This record gives sequence, C-alpha cells and structure tokens, in this order.
Amino acid sequence: MNPPGFFISRPLRAPRPLVWDMYTQAEHLRHWFAPKGVTLANGTMDFREGGTFLYSQELANGDALWGLWQFQVIQKPEKITLLQHFSDPQGGVTRNPWNSSWPLQTLSTTTFTAQSAGTLLSISWQPMQASAAEQAVFAEGHASMSQGWGSVLDRLEEYLSLF
Repeated sequence: MNPPGFFISRPLRAPRPLVWDMYTQAEHLRHWFAPKGVTLANGTMDFREGGTFLYSQELANGDALWGLWQFQVIQKPEKITLLQHFSDPQGGVTRNPWNSSWPLQTLSTTTFTAQSAGTLLSISWQPMQASAAEQAVFAEGHASMSQGWGSVLDRLEEYLSLF
C-alpha cells in the first residue's frame, strides 16, 4: 500500500484563466516559480501532452537545482498532470542532489477550480514506481514540502496582484 500523497491548496483572488496562464507559460513562471530567496534562472517549456518544462532554480549560494516536468494530461483550464523529476541541464533524469533515497519520479496533479472569489489551486503529489524506502522518505518530507510550496504559492499570489 502506498503512503498518503502530499496535498496543498490555495484560494487565489484571480480568475481561473489568469491563474492558468501564470502556471502554464514560462514567461510567467520565471517570476514566481521558486521559494523566496530562490530564482528561476532558466525555463524552457513545450506545453502540450508529451511535452516538457525544463528549468533551473538558482539558490542563494549560486548553485543551480534542475527540474523536469513531463506533461501527461492537459485539460485547459481545469487540470494538469505531470511526471516530475530532478534533472541535469540537458533534461536527463537525476536523483535528488540532497537525498538519494528521494523517489526518482513523482506524479503531480494540479487543479484549477473556479470560485466566486477567484480560483482554488490544488496540488497533489505522490511517488511513482518507488521503493518502500523512497515512499517513506517522501512521506517524511511532507512538512518541508508544505513550507516550500507555501512559499512558492505566496510568490504566485504576489505576482497575480500585479495583474
């Protein structure tokens, strides 16, 4: 049995089409898709089912952390399902540089639910094809994921306020 996945949601005071654009266009992601103190330094997106988003986040110490999204399902403007990996600059899948027991592949589903005051953005995340040890490491990381994603969503809220 798989351990519970990670889940976070945030009500945003912005219409769903705008939130969708902020989440699906590299020129917008570069303004907010990183925790505070981290910069999205690179981002190349091919936004289609089967396409990818290859990006790097530049840490305060100058190190770059590369990531790769592989889009599985795109249902505009409601849902995106993707495989998420750590990566090298060429888009090759790599292990987490801080924890080699982190799952090599995770599945992320983001939903965009229209509400009277804006949009509810919800993210669910779970390990894929992971060993029991990798699943345990993922489960143990939920608090850290909450902190990181919370900071990223704070930045999204700030960026949305400009529109």
